[in-house]
Amino acid sequence: MPSMTSRKLEQSRRLQQRAENLIPGGVNSPVRAFKSVGGDPPFIVRGKGSHVWDADENEYIDYVGSWGPLILGHAAPDVLDAIVSAACNGTSFGASTPSEADLAELVLAAYPSMQKVRFVSSGTEATMSAIRLARAYTKRKYIVKFEGCYHGHSDALLVKAGSGIATLGIPGSAGVPEEFTQFTLALPFNNTHAVEYAFQKFKHQIACVIVEPVVGNMGCVPAADDYLVALRLITEREKAVLIFDEVMTGFRVAYGGAQELYNIRPDLTTLGKIIGGGLPVGAYGGSNEIMNLVAPLGPMYQAGTLSGNPLAMAAGCAMLKRLRDHKSEIYPQIDKLSRELVEGVAAAAKDAGVPLCYNRVGSMFTWFFTAGPVIDWDSASKSNTTAFGNFFRAMLDQGIYLPPSQFEAAFLGTAHTQEDVQQTIAAARLSFAAVKA
Repeated sequence: MPSMTSRKLEQSRRLQQRAENLIPGGVNSPVRAFKSVGGDPPFIVRGKGSHVWDADENEYIDYVGSWGPLILGHAAPDVLDAIVSAACNGTSFGASTPSEADLAELVLAAYPSMQKVRFVSSGTEATMSAIRLARAYTKRKYIVKFEGCYHGHSDALLVKAGSGIATLGIPGSAGVPEEFTQFTLALPFNNTHAVEYAFQKFKHQIACVIVEPVVGNMGCVPAADDYLVALRLITEREKAVLIFDEVMTGFRVAYGGAQELYNIRPDLTTLGKIIGGGLPVGAYGGSNEIMNLVAPLGPMYQAGTLSGNPLAMAAGCAMLKRLRDHKSEIYPQIDKLSRELVEGVAAAAKDAGVPLCYNRVGSMFTWFFTAGPVIDWDSASKSNTTAFGNFFRAMLDQGIYLPPSQFEAAFLGTAHTQEDVQQTIAAARLSFAAVKA
């Protein structure tokens, strides 16, 4: 791939201007506007394997991967074939189809903590529904979340969230009444004492603790040693529900997600991303005892016309079967390649005298422009976002597409090659000069 220091921008700029007249900010998700990194957002028109192309025919090595689900790369043949085959029979029915149970069987086999699962259309729906279910099960009001963790944009969870909230520097969101968040307790991540204090102060009032076991929305921040064990022990003792938000980590950090990696069984799990093969999907699941409270069996209502959409179910089945059948090869492969990439870029930063640290769990990672370490939102927020923006734009000019935010995780998949990694490290060496300029 040639140097892209003079890449064309005309078509993407034209498309952005057109979109701004029709869509708020010209985008349907804020991070795509590049407000925190500067420059012109490329309009992507196609992808294949580990590469994407924009409207000006610029080519990029992609480490966004639709924010995680494309672990097999863009336009994976098995997934595409499944989508086309399903679409030939119709795109949506608003009725039950066999593929819903097919995907459910695959998910439940991979996650022993779940006996039943309910499919929805997004991660936001999944976490919102799981919290509602936890409240129905415990008959309590308060929920515990952690600063810098993003669980979707439902009102009660937009409290000290990460992701776009962090990128834009917004403390919460306009339009969310205080009454909607008064039962949300936002605690520092990786701090067991804060959790113990919350349960002491709100004795028998906390319905659930929801956590990203590996945070992805303040950048990649793993749980400290024994932190998840502590959350499990505390919630069991206090008869509160432990929810693992594995929308990002599910089938990504291991086939059985973070709960397999760390050997922790939550009460409820939320999933998304990969289980739709890149199509819109989400899910929540747990034990029969809890899940049987969901309508039509029980009093906790949740519904969705496009839940269990046959295209998403077909894509998810193809994705999970591929991962299941080749997991002994896939996960070690992408872990090894990710380590080489992440450590190679960090070494380039050290050689250039640029303060940088990194976190990585499997194929999910972030380079933080701070001396670190980054263990929670307070330490992540000390990152030099100006330096990150300079680095991001320099990498983009050389054909490397990273998440356009310091506070988002990057992802590597099976389609990435040794050549991709070496080219990315070489681009980083040149880009760090831009950071210091």
